[in-house]
Amino acid sequence: MLRYSLRNSEVAPGTGNVGDALADAPMKVIVFSSQKGGSGKTTLCGQLAVQADLSGAGPVAVVDTDPQGSLSQWWNARESDTPLFLKTQVEYLRNDLEQLHRQGIKLVFIDTPPAVTSIIGRIVGFADLVVIPARPSPHDLRAVGATLDIVEGQGKPLVFAVNAATPRAQITSDAAVALSQHGTVAPVTIHQRTDFATSMVQGRTVMEDKPDSRSAREITELWKYLASRLGRTDRRTQRLPFVGADQRQGQRFEDRGRAPAEAGQPARFGRRGFGNGPAFSRERTV
Repeated sequence: MLRYSLRNSEVAPGTGNVGDALADAPMKVIVFSSQKGGSGKTTLCGQLAVQADLSGAGPVAVVDTDPQGSLSQWWNARESDTPLFLKTQVEYLRNDLEQLHRQGIKLVFIDTPPAVTSIIGRIVGFADLVVIPARPSPHDLRAVGATLDIVEGQGKPLVFAVNAATPRAQITSDAAVALSQHGTVAPVTIHQRTDFATSMVQGRTVMEDKPDSRSAREITELWKYLASRLGRTDRRTQRLPFVGADQRQGQRFEDRGRAPAEAGQPARFGRRGFGNGPAFSRERTV
């Protein structure tokens, strides 16, 4: 199942900001992964994708590979057509990423299911950078190990993002120290505030709702840091190729009773386009 919304491809990346460092780079893929449900993967994925787009680093696409579809629900509630949105399954991900690349997408943010399976390993295989969100709690910290094993097994760069932290709590700094034993910890902590949840319910972000808020500043600074990490990504890092990827087999069916799409037919892009059908729809369904 594919759902797209593509901004005008002729819009040039912004100048004089963090987007410039990535403007001429090949398409980069950031994967958000965590074994623990409720770690904030979807929230960070959506918020950071919009901030990347606002900073001029786009065109940006968000990809939902989680059957729960939380990112899908957020995007369907959005009034803005950016970032581009795609919902897919791991067996189609290679071809879908190749298609995004051909469309001129510069950054892809992938939300994953809260699980540790071979599927997560396959998704991580496409990453230029893996972000592992972790709440500063004993349960979250214990759950990090399994995700870390997958990322390290793929040889991928990773960043821990301390998320939903309580301001000035000792456990927040303790969590950052504990995570630093196993990998790089982002120097920006995202704190627990209701404006994150409120903006996600409305299909928006804190930067769009309250651009001068502390939450917006944290997301802005976290994106600047991740962009700098992407700029330093070793170009020799192994990533599964887009070209020559596995071909789709058989037919792909849209959900909710939609007609089957032709196997291998190029996807169409539109304002509220759904899949490969002959016409676009503005229906907002999940």
